[in-house]
Amino acid sequence: MFDILLSSLGQLFTLHHLLYMVVGVLVGLVVGIIPGLGGIAGMALLLPFLYGMEPSVALGMLMGLVAVIPTGDTFASVLLGIPGSSASQATVIDGFSLAKRGQAARALSSAFLASMIGGLIGAAVLTGFILIARPVVLSFSSSELFMLTLLGLSMVAVLSGRDLLKGLAACGLGLLVGTIGMAPATGEFRLNFEIDYLYDGIPLVVIGLGIFALPEIIDLLVKRGAIAGEPARLGKGWRQGIQDVGQHRGLVARCAGIGSLLGTIPGLAGSVVDWMTYGHAVQSAKDKSQFGQGDIRGVIAPESANNACACGAMVPTLLFGVPGSGTAAVFLGGLLLLGLQPGVSMIETNLDLTYTIIWSLALANIIGAALCLGLARPVASLTRVPFVILAPLITVLIMFAAFQATRSPGDLLALGAIGVLGVLFKQAGWSRPAFLIGFVLAPGAEAYFYQAVQFQGSAAFMRPGVLIIGALILAALFLPMFRQLWRKLRSTDTEQAPAAGAGETPAAGSKPISIGGIDLVIFAALLGIAIYGWFHLADLTLLGGLMPRLALAIMGIACLLEILRSLIRKPTWQHQPLLQQVVWLVGFFALVGVILTFGLITTATLFCLAFLMFIARLKPWVTITMSAGVAIFLVSMAKVLTLTYPSGFIDPWLFG
Repeated sequence: MFDILLSSLGQLFTLHHLLYMVVGVLVGLVVGIIPGLGGIAGMALLLPFLYGMEPSVALGMLMGLVAVIPTGDTFASVLLGIPGSSASQATVIDGFSLAKRGQAARALSSAFLASMIGGLIGAAVLTGFILIARPVVLSFSSSELFMLTLLGLSMVAVLSGRDLLKGLAACGLGLLVGTIGMAPATGEFRLNFEIDYLYDGIPLVVIGLGIFALPEIIDLLVKRGAIAGEPARLGKGWRQGIQDVGQHRGLVARCAGIGSLLGTIPGLAGSVVDWMTYGHAVQSAKDKSQFGQGDIRGVIAPESANNACACGAMVPTLLFGVPGSGTAAVFLGGLLLLGLQPGVSMIETNLDLTYTIIWSLALANIIGAALCLGLARPVASLTRVPFVILAPLITVLIMFAAFQATRSPGDLLALGAIGVLGVLFKQAGWSRPAFLIGFVLAPGAEAYFYQAVQFQGSAAFMRPGVLIIGALILAALFLPMFRQLWRKLRSTDTEQAPAAGAGETPAAGSKPISIGGIDLVIFAALLGIAIYGWFHLADLTLLGGLMPRLALAIMGIACLLEILRSLIRKPTWQHQPLLQQVVWLVGFFALVGVILTFGLITTATLFCLAFLMFIARLKPWVTITMSAGVAIFLVSMAKVLTLTYPSGFIDPWLFG
């Protein structure tokens, strides 16, 4: 055994291995910075170069990329409010809020350090799991996996705060959107409305960009300022971010552990673990008031988990040949190209390469975090640029990222439709994470439930693992309620003596409810969807229609209860302006229409040219240079990724 460890270390520190690892790290950082690409696209870029390479050297390059994509994607999440990948969506909530407050460097430095520590913890966990995980992972049946998806859904209660019913309604809508397409048990198609694009459902990247990125772009365009409100503080926050990680080291360790464990379970990695750990950070915090408005713990928690999750996803990939994530699935193809067969042979005959993979992950996390920390201050200066200059570039980038989902024009239309929902939710203060959690967990919950019932019957939900996870779900749901009740009782006891005088602030529990016109629009739309959907699904079988009907019931009942609660408590009416947001949304759909008519490259170039010249009012040479850069970027990515953009009738003539 000692000889194997020495052999692995010798392979790790060879010059060729280190050089190719650095290449993988640099590619991973670039891929991570570009929103929407993520590990799958980056890994696909490297696979053609693996033919004929020495396995240990090729694995160094692959591990360098796998390790740092969850680190590099933090730039887009914090600076631009665009999830760099599905694993960094929770980071946007507080990371982008910190950037808008002039603390981008603080958010970035804390994220990078937390990511590095999380990656190292994940690599340590992976080392132990390689030897002991086989019986643990195999002990999980469909029933335990179903309960784990319910545990993820229970985070809605934590993330919704006082607006639990609105959060449940948003989660129900997310569940409903997540069931669009084919039922896993019966093969029936649901809610596709005879639209070809919807037969396979809406891709996650389109949902994530539409619900988070577009609303932020429109909001910043309406305000017409820089991303950061206090640019003078931008360059001074990196030390504070490092100190924040030290102050919350317990949170880092817990979230890294959660990420490592969830990463070992196929299908529950990626976009699930960051929301689970974000919910854990909220739930475990004594003061929750700053979450969603720029709490550094909302950055540290998911960033600690996503790098550890990438390590955990290697466990089922290496041991069983079952990819734990989309990136791991492409990595599995890379192993096969190198002549390596995942499974028991990775432990018996290739144990030295297995440990080389693990330690390459750890070393790549250190290298990637160091590079990102070095770049944090200069890159953070982007937030001082007036957003009206960045808006057309980011819009094109978002459309490019969304188009990677299925490479269909429907991606752009779906992006706009989800963007409308995101704008409404943002303006009305509804929980967008609750919607996303419902969408992400819907397919897994449905598939695992069907499998559990089919193979185990009623006994599926009496297994010890199921009961333990059920207890965790009850704790997640009711502990916050008990904690809030206890605080109310304590505050009541301390305020018994003198009566509150005139003009004093009322207790938090007596805060009146305010309802705006956007709330009414959302309530009416969701109730209409619930009623229409119930009759639309009438022809489905019991199994085929179970999950969408459950989603409709959750959404409809939550809306009715919220309306009833509001009427009982005599709400005050709140003015919620929306006209400017509507104008920008109409402009987005017009842009999509022009793209489908003239072609993506031509339209994007002319759009940037016109926007920068007439709205941002930049100098002509700056406008032309930036617009040309957009065209070069799109053409280059089309060649590298073999993309076929919506061509219209001008792109083929200009760009072949």
